[in-house]
Amino acid sequence: MTSTAPPPGLARFNALEEHAARTALLEVCASAAWARQLLAARPYADPDALYAESDAALAGLTEADLAEAMAGHPPIGRPKPGDPTSAREQRGMAGADDGLRAEMLELNLAYQERFGHVFLICATGRTAEEMRDAVRERLGNPPEKEREIVRTELGKINRIRLARLVEEDRRP
Repeated sequence: MTSTAPPPGLARFNALEEHAARTALLEVCASAAWARQLLAARPYADPDALYAESDAALAGLTEADLAEAMAGHPPIGRPKPGDPTSAREQRGMAGADDGLRAEMLELNLAYQERFGHVFLICATGRTAEEMRDAVRERLGNPPEKEREIVRTELGKINRIRLARLVEEDRRP
């Protein structure tokens, strides 16, 4: 017999007071529109329902909403000081030598100049070299293609962060 109750971490999230749930969601993704849509769909029966709602909300973000979401992400190679999530996600840059760090800074600046926002990539599990190669490659993209890549990468990041949010031993 299977239980219909959500996993304990998701049950905790479902039961959070709205302000606390909004705060937790904004730590996942800085888009207020995304967070509002996920809040409105609570409670979630299972993590897949939460991920599906996240994907739907992300797909519906306007350019302004997407810019708001990206503004919550620090440049690759410069995690937010004191932010364990940022440091964990960018762990691949931790062992990079000074030359690679300097190159990433230059590439990040070139990317921001070209596209008007931070280079966004799901850095979890990637090496510094992989991230460098990705920004090099993506610098040649037309803006429309790059916006779609950014949306895809943001979706990957959001799923990883949501999974951490609703893990059984994690309290938001």
